[in-house]
Amino acid sequence: MEEEENLKEAIDTFIKALDNEQNKIDQIEEKNKNEKRVIKNSTGFNRLAEILKKTIELVCVNEKVRIKSDSNKSRISAYGKDLSIAIGKNGKNIEAIEYIINLIGKRKKLIDRKITIDIKDYRKRNIEKIRKIAVEMANKAVKEGRKIALRPMPSYERKIVHSLLSNMKSVRTASRDEGTKRRIIIYPVINNS
Repeated sequence: MEEEENLKEAIDTFIKALDNEQNKIDQIEEKNKNEKRVIKNSTGFNRLAEILKKTIELVCVNEKVRIKSDSNKSRISAYGKDLSIAIGKNGKNIEAIEYIINLIGKRKKLIDRKITIDIKDYRKRNIEKIRKIAVEMANKAVKEGRKIALRPMPSYERKIVHSLLSNMKSVRTASRDEGTKRRIIIYPVINNS
């Protein structure tokens, strides 16, 4: 009887040890998978950065392009002497290039999330300009007591305006129209108290 209990206890101890070893192996395999995924994503991101560089050099003939990326691999910035053709009117060409780069990245399985493209910090400057205009137009709507329509904007610009003005209690925003004509309307909030 005692021998049987000792044997059962030994088997249980052995099974626990096996389970612990299997857990360690599973953790190591999962860690390796994650490392491979990071390496693959990093390599894919670098390939996309190179594709972006070549694309801009094709668009802006005789221009040397420098590429810089952020640490979390979600933004690629291009710099050069005269890249205005790659920027385009109101940043339309940047949007097109970004769309193509992301399409290539997704189709070739080089990336698993959207990458933002910026050329000569155009988007950074444009965001500041949009914020300034949004606040000015919100103040104008309140002062004049009427709605103000902003120019048509791409979705990322509208998102910035909605987010910024949501903090202002004196106005509310809404989007109107469809597609490339979609714009934000700023309404003053009238207090009846």
